Amino acid sequence: MPVRLQKELEKLKKRILSLGAMVEEHVREAINATELRDADLAEKIIKSDYDIDELEMEIEEECLKVLALHQPVAIDLRFIIAVIKINNDLERVGDEAVNIAQRIKIIAKRKRLDIPFNYPLMAEKAAYMLKRSLDALVNMDDHLAVEVCGLDDEVDDMQSQAYDVIKQAISEHPNRVSYLINLLLVSRHLERIADHATNIAEEVVYLVQGEIVRHGKALSD
Repeated sequence: MPVRLQKELEKLKKRILSLGAMVEEHVREAINATELRDADLAEKIIKSDYDIDELEMEIEEECLKVLALHQPVAIDLRFIIAVIKINNDLERVGDEAVNIAQRIKIIAKRKRLDIPFNYPLMAEKAAYMLKRSLDALVNMDDHLAVEVCGLDDEVDDMQSQAYDVIKQAISEHPNRVSYLINLLLVSRHLERIADHATNIAEEVVYLVQGEIVRHGKALSD
């Protein structure tokens, strides 16, 4: 591999990992805002989303520049393709953190209504999947990536449980529909974070194995 190309790829890896760390922090803050019903923290997340958007665009531009100038092949080409896709997924995770923050700003103004659904567990599972997908990228660990993909069904099941619980709560508390719908949306945004973490993990498998595993195609570790 030409030295210049190697340096550019290393630079891309550092930048995508920096974006990952930034997004992971935003997700953690969104989870904290949810647990604390903290409207101020929610507002901080919303305002700082610009930083994620800026870095995402810069990384995409860098990827396109490397493609144009160096015309990489084989694993180097796979790496750039994977970075472009992971870059997009990370930006979308940042958007989901903002979506959660927007829901919390509304929920925080309303009287608490306890419902029998474990939001902290679902949030921690989604955050764990994101962290492990990024760990898989750092270490080029396709086995860990496969493990992350296997967790997605658990979060999907939690989303279905949230739907059932909130549907029942709406029938019991028809005067709290707006509050409950916002709670349902929080669970939906957490489920989407898990989906994007799965996408990242699938790209790591592609990067390491050269195998596309999306759309239900079997994963092998």
